[in-house]
Amino acid sequence: MRRARPHRVRMSTLFGTPLPLVLAPMAGPGTPALVSAVCGAGGLGSLAGGYSAPDAIRAEIREVRARTDRPFAVNLFVPSEAAIAGDARLRDARDALAPYREALGLDAGALDVSSPSFDAQLAVVLEARVPFFSFTFGIPRPDALDACRRAGITTMGTATNVAEARALEAAGVDVICAQGSEAGGHRGGFLGGDAGSLVGTMALVPAIVDAVKRPVIAAGGIMDGRGVAAALALGASAVQLGTAFLRCPEAGTSAPYREALARADETSTTITRAFTGKPARGIASRFTREMERAPVAPYPLQHALTRELRAAAARAGDAELLSLWAGQGVARARALPAAEIVASIAREAGLTR
Repeated sequence: MRRARPHRVRMSTLFGTPLPLVLAPMAGPGTPALVSAVCGAGGLGSLAGGYSAPDAIRAEIREVRARTDRPFAVNLFVPSEAAIAGDARLRDARDALAPYREALGLDAGALDVSSPSFDAQLAVVLEARVPFFSFTFGIPRPDALDACRRAGITTMGTATNVAEARALEAAGVDVICAQGSEAGGHRGGFLGGDAGSLVGTMALVPAIVDAVKRPVIAAGGIMDGRGVAAALALGASAVQLGTAFLRCPEAGTSAPYREALARADETSTTITRAFTGKPARGIASRFTREMERAPVAPYPLQHALTRELRAAAARAGDAELLSLWAGQGVARARALPAAEIVASIAREAGLTR
């Protein structure tokens, strides 16, 4: 049996941070306040820019820099084959969502299914010379990665299996995030289909560590210092946590979302395509159950179709119609300030005295 290699690069060296802890990029909860709080406590904060217009990304970068001088990352979604707005699946998906829209008093008229341009989003990252650019759903074009290198930006790609990790390494990506099946939010897989992206964290991390020469970040179901220590022992150079910070006061988590998190246990999550068209793990709800066999438009059209519905549900305080992204460790999320959570995890993992 092959033994895990020792850490090749300590993330404190690569990131310029005191601790090998990374805040996962989380659209909505991942506010500039949360990102800067994690940075200030010694970790690497990450802004989620995948759904954001370029100007919104620019504004959030400025806000983080106004709050901290520590390094941070911006995350984007690598575009896949363009979904066609005239696709019959779009019409069927709209019909499936009509009863929910009607119940919330939403107009049945034309819906905006546009999405931000990845190239325009990346241009902001390059212009701002953000220290770290992370991405999911694939690998950016070679010219995009070359532009990051010229700008001195470290690239970080998501892998859910060994084949994806090797593809990222072959493309020259600097750091690989090994996303286990326990992770909350979108599955970042792009090779091997859905089944190939559901390897558990503790099996995935040593497999990727043995397969590539890049530093590996472990992600998925890790909530405290015990999980961090285990991931580091398996060869990871750093550990990424997202669900652990959802109940922080700095997070942009809505009130109904917070209430659902407080009630959740280790059996509460499911993987669904109902909200965005891509598989993502969140707390099961009436919407995920009722939409289990309903027609769903391809990503990002399904995300656009449910955008107004989710916003209306948040205003109404109806958690049953919200995308409550969370990992399988959700029951251990702590309602504490981000800096306290970082400090507690560091102590529990033996990273500080």
